[in-house]
Amino acid sequence: MNGSTKDDEETVRGVLDRWKAAVDAHEPGRVADLFTEDAIFQGLHPYSVGRPGVADYYDSQPPGMTADYRFLETRRLADDLLLGYLDVTFSFTDRPALPVYLCVLVRREGDGWRIGHYQVSRLTR
Repeated sequence: MNGSTKDDEETVRGVLDRWKAAVDAHEPGRVADLFTEDAIFQGLHPYSVGRPGVADYYDSQPPGMTADYRFLETRRLADDLLLGYLDVTFSFTDRPALPVYLCVLVRREGDGWRIGHYQVSRLTR
């Protein structure tokens, strides 16, 4: 199962729209709630596992930071697991924007979807 549908992208977009809203509002607890309890999180600092590490990471980000993204690829890996590969730009009030690539695995939990893996890469575009 490696294809993708418009519905798959919309599912991942639903999670990432909530992530973006919480990041833009500088609400680290709300960001962390979008992750699974055992999420592997790799931002631009050493990785962490679980929601507390996600909350700590976003709490350390400067107020006024915002995130904008666009999809590059999506894949359905299993009935309850979707991959999203994105081009993300983090913007700041006091420094140049930071372009990154983001790969997320979004997993169904109950009737909702949460991020189970988050990996940022700084590559030259």
